[in-house]
Order: sequence, then structure tokens, then C-alpha cells
Amino acid sequence: MRIDPTALRRLSASIGAEPAGDAERLDVEFAVMFNAVNFGSGWHPYMSKLRGKSGNVTLSTRLRQRFESEGPFTAEDLASVTADDCARVFGQHLHPPVDELMGLFAQSWNDLGRFLLDRFDGSFGGLVDAAGGSAVRLTRLLQQMPMYRDVSYYDGHPVPFLKRAQITASDIGAFADVDDLTLFADNLVPHVLRVEGVLVLDDDLTADIDAQRLLEPGGQAETELRACAVHTVELLSQAVGVPARRLDNRLWRRGQEPRFKASPRPRVRTVYY
Repeated sequence: MRIDPTALRRLSASIGAEPAGDAERLDVEFAVMFNAVNFGSGWHPYMSKLRGKSGNVTLSTRLRQRFESEGPFTAEDLASVTADDCARVFGQHLHPPVDELMGLFAQSWNDLGRFLLDRFDGSFGGLVDAAGGSAVRLTRLLQQMPMYRDVSYYDGHPVPFLKRAQITASDIGAFADVDDLTLFADNLVPHVLRVEGVLVLDDDLTADIDAQRLLEPGGQAETELRACAVHTVELLSQAVGVPARRLDNRLWRRGQEPRFKASPRPRVRTVYY
């Protein structure tokens, strides 16, 4: 794939003209809990979704409803949660392949609960305090849980994306270095960049995406899509003077528009996004 410089300049102009509309800060408990299960885009087409809403919005809305009705989970709750519990929270069935996703959600929440109990006396705030006011340090802390170690390998070289760890720090927001974070590389921003003509893909990859064939997690195509999106957004950041994490929010919002939903996006079954 390649980046089309003309399309990039056109996108820079349109992004630069947009009102900021940056994402709101989230409560620590919600930011940490939601981003622990903020993945599964490869399963989203099979989920039970709220009318007119994406899989991501469905999950966040239903978790918010759980918080409003019963409050946040405790670390002890998370350490013992099951796939059935996750299905109830998110309004899902346990038929294939969604049963697999609910099992992964439970595993991630179990890891988080044990991590909080073992390291921070079960305190969400203790986890954030341990970062010492640094989004980068929080990102590193979260990588102590296996499902946050979002690193691909390309020609033998590690390519760290760290999507969920970074977006957790960004959603909390109260860090001096929060604007040092990169794009939160997933499948939606590459899709937006492709539809905008910025990312030009080869014919074979285009055919796979259009046919909704699952891409290999950590494979060449997926790694290139995510890495090119990160690089493109750094170029956009330089052009418009907006930090990459804020551009992520603007591009994500574009991705909710009908013209982007009208064409297939890359799909991968991964715990990283």
C-alpha cells in the first residue's frame, strides 16, 4: 500500500477546518473497564447491536447503563466474571462466534481484576496514581497484562501499536504527557483513510477487504494497514498542528458517517481492537 500525497493534502485541509470536538474525559473506573474489553471488531458483524449503532457504541452504551443502574464493578467482581456475565452486561447471545468474544471479554476482565487486587489493593485509582501523572507510564503499566501487549512483528522488527493501553490513558486524560500518544491503531481509521483516497491498497488486499475475508492478526497486511495509519496521522498532525490522539477522535467520528459505513472495512479477530 502507499500514501497518496494529493489526497493527504485534501484531508489535511478538511480536518483543519473542523471544529475540535475532542473526546470527553471518562471516569477512571469506566475508562479502565471499558477499554479492557474495547476490542472484537472482527466479531462485531455477528453481535446483537442497538438499532443504528456500531458494535463499539453498543458495548460502551450497555456498559454505561450497567454503571448507572448498579455502579462500577469491583476488582473482586472482575476477577470472577464469566462469559455468561459478560453476555448479560452487553446484551449478547452465546452462540458462535459471539460466545468466543464473550469468553475473551471475561478473560480480559479477570486479568484486570487480579492485576488490581495483586498490585493496587483492588483500586482503580491506585493504578492511575502509580503512573505518576504520565500517560506513557500508564501505557507501560497496562502492558503487564498479556492482552494489552499489542506488538506486531514486521521483517523481524517489533512494531508496538498498544492501542487499548494508549486509549485508556487518553480517555482518562489527566496526564501532562497525554498528547505524546500516537493514533490508536485499529481497523476503522485505516478504512477512513482508504475511503478518503489517502491509503491506496493493492488489488489483492482490496479484494480481501471487499469480500469481508478475515485478515490474519499480526500478518503483513494488518500490520501495514495499522502502521500506515499511524504514519499518516503523524503527517496530518504536523500539517494541522493537532496531536495524533485528537485526530484519532475526529477520524473515528468520520467513520460513523453513512458514506464510510457503506463500504466494507478490514476485519480481523484480535484482542487488540
